[in-house]
Amino acid sequence: MSLSIADLKKGEQGIITDSSSRNIPLKLLEMGCLPGNKVKLLQLAPFSDPLYLDINDSFLAIRKDTAALILIDKIG
Repeated sequence: MSLSIADLKKGEQGIITDSSSRNIPLKLLEMGCLPGNKVKLLQLAPFSDPLYLDINDSFLAIRKDTAALILIDKIG
């Protein structure tokens, strides 16, 4: 079963395994949403959208539907 960033709970971490979907904005790839990078869910906005993330020491807020396109392996 593949997990995505959208499946993380607050404080959980993962390693990005796939970000090849054409629906992922190029800007996110440029900011570090690439395979091999570590991601941590820092905060959820009200109604769980958007997600506030730490990706290799870059802080990003992304929509939950976009986060669901980025696959991860959960750490711990």
